[in-house]
Amino acid sequence: MNDKIVIPLSRNKILLQILGCILFVSLGIHFILNPEVYMRGILGKKPVIITAGIAAVLFFGLCLIFIVKKLFDKNAGLIIDEKGITDNSNATSVGLIAWEDITEIHTLEIVKTRMLILETDKPEKYIERAKGMVAKRAMKTNYESYGSPISIISTTLKINFRDLEKTVLEAYNQHKQLKF
Repeated sequence: MNDKIVIPLSRNKILLQILGCILFVSLGIHFILNPEVYMRGILGKKPVIITAGIAAVLFFGLCLIFIVKKLFDKNAGLIIDEKGITDNSNATSVGLIAWEDITEIHTLEIVKTRMLILETDKPEKYIERAKGMVAKRAMKTNYESYGSPISIISTTLKINFRDLEKTVLEAYNQHKQLKF
C-alpha cells in the first residue's frame, strides 16, 4: 500500500455533539434541582429522578470534556497508510494500530451507532497505550464485550460510516494481499 489516506476530524459533527452534551447536562441539572416536575412520569420517585440527574451530569459532562478537547485537536482523525491505521477519532484512540496486529475487521451496531471493530491478537498492547484511567477502562470493557479493545466510529470524522467501512476494509484487504 503506497497511498496515504487522511480523514480529517469534522468540526461540524463535533459541535453537534457538544450541543447534545450541553443539553443533557442541563437536563440532568434540572432533574437534580427540580425533581418534583418529573415525578408524574416514568421515573416517579424523587430519589430516582435525582440519581438519574446525577448520572446524566457525570456521564455527559465527561463526554463533553473529551469532545471539547477533540474540537481543538489539529491532528487528522484517521490516517491509513502502509504501517496501519492511525486513529485519533475518539477518547479511546491509541494512535497507530499496526496492520500485523489486526486479525479481523467487522462492523457492530449498538443503539444505532455503527462501529468498526478491529480485532487484534495483542489486546493488552493497545489497552496499555490508552491515555488515562477512563479510556483504559473503556477499552477493557470493549474487549470484554466485543472481543477487541479497538473500535473506530465515524461520528467525529469527515466521512460517513459506509465510506469509512469501505475505505478501511479495502486497505486491510490490500495489505493482507501484499503480505502473502
